[in-house]
Amino acid sequence: MEAVFRALADPNRRLLLDRLHDHDGLTLGELCTSLPEMTRFGVMKHLAVLEEAGLVVTHKHGRSKHHYLNPVPLRLVLDRWLSKYAEPFVGAMVRLKLDLEGSEMDATHPRHVYETYIRCTPEALWQALTDPSFTSRYYYGASVQSTWAAGAPYQYANGDFAMITGEVLEADPPRRLVTTFKAHWDPALADDAPSRLSYEITPLGEACKLTMVHDQFATETATFHAVGGGWPMIAAGLKTLLETGQPLVVAEG
Repeated sequence: MEAVFRALADPNRRLLLDRLHDHDGLTLGELCTSLPEMTRFGVMKHLAVLEEAGLVVTHKHGRSKHHYLNPVPLRLVLDRWLSKYAEPFVGAMVRLKLDLEGSEMDATHPRHVYETYIRCTPEALWQALTDPSFTSRYYYGASVQSTWAAGAPYQYANGDFAMITGEVLEADPPRRLVTTFKAHWDPALADDAPSRLSYEITPLGEACKLTMVHDQFATETATFHAVGGGWPMIAAGLKTLLETGQPLVVAEG
């Protein structure tokens, strides 16, 4: 938490985050235009502090290095101290757009990426992603069902209502899970084509880094906008459940 507050304390770094909020995926050169009186090296130093705090992550597209805003640390700050007021601010959080696995779509196509660190084993994290008794406690009450074999169908359902359906594209427990994603909870999303959802689990000693990539949106579709506010809550709920054994409860303001 200290690194987040330290990163946010500087007005130049807040300005860089604001720029990424408005236009995610910018290069160093594009970000330098936000601080015209500062040297390129100075901007790089500010970006390094933001990366260390987890507020910015980078990914190369060809020869260009792009910077993306990560809202998960901000979500965790809100959940720790400001949960009573968190919900009104969720919509203001920018969605992090990054494809660490190298999507075949270029950098102009929209994507969401969320990165968080969880104190657990890869096996426990995989179970939390694929076991209905876990998902019902952090995924808006929805239980997931699948055999998790490549080519198998899956669904997240509340009772008899399937909120999300799709197909398992890759399953490499406990490291990687890739599925298609089709939303059904809102009739306004019915015409959107399926997108792709990837989970990458990286063991780091006593913890795991979880990277969630939601991509292959042809444009900023209704589904693209609909899922942006929900992913930070799901990531925070998953982390809380695995680290404390209790579901995350956010009071409505």
